[in-house]
Amino acid sequence: MIFVVMHLTVRGLLGRRRAVLFVLLPLLLLLMAGLVRWASGGDPQSTVKLTNEFSVGTLLPLMCLLIGTGVIGTEIDDGSIVYLLAKPVPRRTILWSKLIVAWGATLVFAVLPIIAAVEIAGDEGTRLGWAYGVTATLAALAYTAVFVALSVVTRNVVIIGLLYALLWETVLGGYVPGVRNVSIRQWALAAAENMLGDRAPVWGVTSDVSLTAALVLLAATTIGAIVLAVRRLQTLPLTTRD
Repeated sequence: MIFVVMHLTVRGLLGRRRAVLFVLLPLLLLLMAGLVRWASGGDPQSTVKLTNEFSVGTLLPLMCLLIGTGVIGTEIDDGSIVYLLAKPVPRRTILWSKLIVAWGATLVFAVLPIIAAVEIAGDEGTRLGWAYGVTATLAALAYTAVFVALSVVTRNVVIIGLLYALLWETVLGGYVPGVRNVSIRQWALAAAENMLGDRAPVWGVTSDVSLTAALVLLAATTIGAIVLAVRRLQTLPLTTRD
């Protein structure tokens, strides 16, 4: 049954108008990477600036928001989720099915384009590509779980998600020291910093959190969001929201 739910989720996710953004936003990133390569000649520091400020800082949380809300939030809002919840399927199975699809879509439409953009903009071997690939994957797992949970908890998920992605993670999480300690973006960057070793401070890849603390916080956030989403879905009535 999990594969049936996953199939229906994929069809619903890619069949909506928002699916156009799944292609346009990565294409915009690749175009910007090409411009950076042309302007800087492949300087890794320019690549890091593009990746930190736009790829991981803006595009990734936005893509996770679009995908995370698309796999279940729209179904809850339009009431179509009722038909699925009425089936003799454990609601945790429904949630996991949708979460797996969301993670897969985020990998294809966000993580892989970020890696490609790093290589286009300029890399030293493939060091930045690997480092930011791991960082983007870790951040995507947490972001997507959070946005799926918010989709189940509130109907204002798009507004809350945009405020969180653009204000907290992009603006405050990038520049305010106190906020950086509780930012998914900064936690994930700890992995890139560790992988790059002594090249990290030279290229400007830094995080205010140790790798161990970052991994614990990312795991706790992801697991906590999943538990919250499952419990909320289990209590969701078979009616549309007020």
